[in-house]
Amino acid sequence: MKTIMILMDSLNRHYLNCYGDSWVQTPNIDRLAERGIVFDNHFAGSLPCMPARRDIITGRLNFLETPWSPLQPFDECLVRELRKQRETYSHMITDHFHYFEWNGMGYHTGFNTWEFLRGQEGDHWHPRVKDPVVPVYRGKNRRQDWVNRAAMNLERDEDYPTPQSFMRGIDFLKHNYAQDNWHLHLEVFDPHEPFVCPQKYVDMYKDTWNNKYHFDWPSYGPVDPEHEGEEAIAHIRNCYAGTLTMADAWLGKFMDTMNELDLWKDTTVILTTDHGHLLGDNGYWAKNYMFDYAKLAHIPLIVYSPRAANNGQRVNALTTTIDLMPTFMELHGAIPSHNVQGKSLVHLLHDDQFHHDAVLYGYFGKDINLTDGRYTYCRQPIEGSIVHHHTAIPVGAMADPESYANAEMGRFLKRTQMPVYRVPVKSRRHHNASGLPLLYDLLTDPEQQTPIRNRELEGNMESKMKELLVRYEAPDSQYIRMGLS
Repeated sequence: MKTIMILMDSLNRHYLNCYGDSWVQTPNIDRLAERGIVFDNHFAGSLPCMPARRDIITGRLNFLETPWSPLQPFDECLVRELRKQRETYSHMITDHFHYFEWNGMGYHTGFNTWEFLRGQEGDHWHPRVKDPVVPVYRGKNRRQDWVNRAAMNLERDEDYPTPQSFMRGIDFLKHNYAQDNWHLHLEVFDPHEPFVCPQKYVDMYKDTWNNKYHFDWPSYGPVDPEHEGEEAIAHIRNCYAGTLTMADAWLGKFMDTMNELDLWKDTTVILTTDHGHLLGDNGYWAKNYMFDYAKLAHIPLIVYSPRAANNGQRVNALTTTIDLMPTFMELHGAIPSHNVQGKSLVHLLHDDQFHHDAVLYGYFGKDINLTDGRYTYCRQPIEGSIVHHHTAIPVGAMADPESYANAEMGRFLKRTQMPVYRVPVKSRRHHNASGLPLLYDLLTDPEQQTPIRNRELEGNMESKMKELLVRYEAPDSQYIRMGLS
């Protein structure tokens, strides 16, 4: 078996035609959806970027134990297990520079080989002592991003890291298509912000922005109605759409190469994302600090597998990010250990049957959310409560030694006898939180505008949340801070 994981960062489900009649042009994601299986009830687990990737690689829900984190020495890593059990060759191609920062280390080293395409966001790449020219702008600003942009021809696709990543993927296929038993992790940062692409892609959406200020990277905060009105929101959505369409165009070239090399006959392809991204929705930009809307957590998943009975169909079963690791394991004939919490999706490729009754999602130290596929339930921490960060690699101490001043060392995690640091951290609630549990019906209120009050349903959701916290081996502090002890 050959397997390909295509991970596109911040890919909004509601911007894709296979999940509705979208105004965004993604013809190649559309044709992958037509060839493969569209999963309608797929949810994120741990958010944002690196926590999601740790879920994908380890098959465990890590936001209950730790924030943005390196891979831990006791983690059961997908590609290492594939190599150990099945001698599977694995290769990573990525322009996601967070893999190469000190608090994201260890993810790429398990692959047999890996390639890093430079220049996304604030990637510390081109060395320039002189400050770059910066236009009048709103939103985020990183000096290095302007340095990197100055080194590019911004109207040439091939100067962008995402097209370069797909080009390297095409090269991998051409060199290895005749071999068997390999896994390719092809990851592109787009359509993550900043939403930058050649102007021809934005022009496809008839953007009318008057350029009174440069705006392609909104701040992580509520929309400022005084300066960021409907025109600014429309502009950002057009820039996001353009960036997504550029990524889609190069995905198409990658898929064309699969056609030429007849790879669909023996290669499974899975396309998904880590989370969504708010583009003025509900009055917010971006992610992380607000209530965890379904637009952030209800994410796309498309799977094509040779001879799968459900190819060309849709699956309604409830699935989540931690299911990807055991899925790739089963596809290659490997067996995950009892420590893996996800469940392989392989049976759903042939029959849309029961998978999960409910799943959890959220950010470390913030709210804990649960969904059963129809309802979402958000429980917020008690004001001033403590959550514990667990790690065997105290990278935060490199930048802030005082953050570990109150750390304990001990065997605090059920899945390992390795001593870990346990660091107390203050809980936080989402922006404008009431402190009350929030229950929404996604069928009747998909925008989650009006929470419902139903004591019986809330009681069932609370009980299910406690059950899942036990199932996922949540540390004791999670029960205490949520008032569930």
